[in-house]
Amino acid sequence: MKRAPQPVPLAKSYLLLNHGPVTLVTSAHGERRNVMSASWAMPLDFDPPKVLLVVDRQTYTRQLIDASGEFALNLPCRALADKALAAGSISGRDLDGSDKFSRIGFETFAASRIAAPLVAGCAAWLECRVLPEPANEKRYDLFIAEVLAAWADPEIFSEGRWHFRDDKQKTIHYQAGGMFFETGDPFECREPAVQ
Repeated sequence: MKRAPQPVPLAKSYLLLNHGPVTLVTSAHGERRNVMSASWAMPLDFDPPKVLLVVDRQTYTRQLIDASGEFALNLPCRALADKALAAGSISGRDLDGSDKFSRIGFETFAASRIAAPLVAGCAAWLECRVLPEPANEKRYDLFIAEVLAAWADPEIFSEGRWHFRDDKQKTIHYQAGGMFFETGDPFECREPAVQ
């Protein structure tokens, strides 16, 4: 049974990215849409919440982000690792009109605040609007965006904490050459007493 995503308070949305997972960046403009994998996404600020994302200017996703001024960050679970690798290996520009989502086998659903679709089966989703910084975008391929809405699978993330009940639910981290790591087991540390 599929669970409905639950909202994450925007001031806590940074917790979804704080551990550095792979993201699936979705974008759309007009009738065109695309998905690509990206590891260079991170939280930037709390209120309003902001993220940083690096997207090479040669990608089809970059073309759609430049045109629409928005994107979504989808956090795939280990169960989607093969599809995440495919999303980072195939260009939507090279599919002769085919939809990259259906070619890879991603199911999607509508976002609440942006036109880009969200990828079903992920652990969490962030809907983002670009805060234009042309110099950064041109020189570093770096986007700053405000998080407009944040969602998570309530079985995997709730009350500001990840709850990975099995390995297939864990978020993933890309190394290179098709190699990933899964998010490990949490542990808690206490601050040492000051002497």
